Amino acid sequence: MFTKPFTRARAAGAGAALLAALAAAPAPADGWQTIHPGGDTSCATGTPFNFHVRPAASDRLLLFFNGGGACWSAETCDVSGASGTEPTYRPFATAEAGNDPRTFGGAFALDHPENPFRDWSMVFVSYCTGDVHLGNADSEYRRADGSTFTIRHRGRTNALAALDHVFERFDAPERVVVAGGSAGAIASPVLAALVADRYREARVIQFAGGGGGYRLPPPTRLWQTWGTFRDLPRLFARRWTDENTTLVDLYRMAAEAAPGIAFHQFDTAYDAVQEQFHALLGAPVELRDGLDANRRELTAALPRFRGYTAAGEFHTLLRYDALYTMSTGGVRALDWVKALADGHEVEDVHCGDAAACR
Repeated sequence: MFTKPFTRARAAGAGAALLAALAAAPAPADGWQTIHPGGDTSCATGTPFNFHVRPAASDRLLLFFNGGGACWSAETCDVSGASGTEPTYRPFATAEAGNDPRTFGGAFALDHPENPFRDWSMVFVSYCTGDVHLGNADSEYRRADGSTFTIRHRGRTNALAALDHVFERFDAPERVVVAGGSAGAIASPVLAALVADRYREARVIQFAGGGGGYRLPPPTRLWQTWGTFRDLPRLFARRWTDENTTLVDLYRMAAEAAPGIAFHQFDTAYDAVQEQFHALLGAPVELRDGLDANRRELTAALPRFRGYTAAGEFHTLLRYDALYTMSTGGVRALDWVKALADGHEVEDVHCGDAAACR
């Protein structure tokens, strides 16, 4: 879902006072500002959540929701080591845990001459809750020895706090790319619908990197553990529930709520991390067949859906310099991303048969 396993509500006061303070403060040399929203936001174990903002062009905005695994059991969630296993998610919103855009390349390499987003305003939303940015529950887990611990699956609270800040700070962008990598890719269509509902005059473009290959029944246990469908925003139809919604259905749910969005996915055919999480969820696969089936379903259901399937096992795209080097069928991933970000309709790209996609 997500990203390589990690080894070893909105923000009260995120309104005019915070914006005034930021306006008065000198901008850091690299242009990034780190926002600590407080309120009900939280990382998994109660440590603080933050996100990062880089103001630039007022008409173009990139919202990126970071990846970092997922957890749903004592064995996958416990960061203490008492369960005898390693957690399979990022539990902290720190640079060391991979939650700082300054540490990444790709779209965040601000000095790269080919970076299609170098002049855009950017928001990088950290991820530290193990619930693909959609959780709305504090869940108790029990270790084998009978002891318990609580994980704050507050991904939705954190994401909404970041969006509240965005909506107050960026008044009327003309073009918004709502992107996600890994866990953020899973949530990106849902979050794009919330953005499109607010910025109704904008062209809203969704882009998911490294999350399109999960061909699974509705993950009811995960949705219930995370509280995903508890108090779902009113924008989404009530017929979507934790018992009938697959990961692919999140696109249908979003398109129903905001039909103007252009949806896009980038995946490699044998993404090693997606295959790893398939196995952790009890459904080991070679990814390509399920990925292709998901793409066919979405293409049939959503006229504005496009996919780019590259060869190999690489995971995600926008955070890494593979953005500049990867090419499939003569189409550079960079050119495909630039075209969709510029608001153009792109064509599907695919690596070919199983041998070619290796």
